[in-house]
Amino acid sequence: MIKILIADDHSVVRRGIKQILSDETDMQVLGEASNSDEIFSQLEKQPWDLLILDITMPGKSGLDCLIEIKQKKPELKILILSMHPEEEIAVRAIKTGADGYLNKDSVPGELIRAIKKVINGGKYISSSLAETLIFSVNKDAGKEPHDDLSEREFQVLCLLASGYSLTQIADKFSLSVKTISTYRSRILEKMDLKSNVDLTHYAIKHKLVLND
Repeated sequence: MIKILIADDHSVVRRGIKQILSDETDMQVLGEASNSDEIFSQLEKQPWDLLILDITMPGKSGLDCLIEIKQKKPELKILILSMHPEEEIAVRAIKTGADGYLNKDSVPGELIRAIKKVINGGKYISSSLAETLIFSVNKDAGKEPHDDLSEREFQVLCLLASGYSLTQIADKFSLSVKTISTYRSRILEKMDLKSNVDLTHYAIKHKLVLND
């Protein structure tokens, strides 16, 4: 029996995943988490075979959690579930240690296949993402400006460019508005941008805007 933990801050998404998996006799959802603290609490309760992890979570981001979990429990399979487009963000997740990446729009038709593949030791990615990964690995040119951002800065970049206010981002990550404002300042400085408008134009060009 594949023991599955679902981590997503939207209860409707967790319910939907449980419904999709309800007819599978060899899979069982035995735990849920809505933020990073709950994830780490659940991970200590029992051995898990698979963590289905939302990339945008309150508290630590999904990518931050991914890094820490892979350090502590390298054998645990992690399937990223996200509303982000399958390109720069997906590549970052796979390089960070994710065993698979699924866009939330594709969940109903692909979730079962993705779980079976990662549990059997494979990596689950779409053909378009595979091409992007190959290009990324083979690219010898200089890095893009956003490649030098920390995981949290990268998350804030994507959210700002997608129209989220500082207050909304602060609420999403359970941080202060002042802290998010500091992240914004660091992002603009690191990327040599002057304003949110510049940031948004950059994000659109590099396909980093979220499809919420």
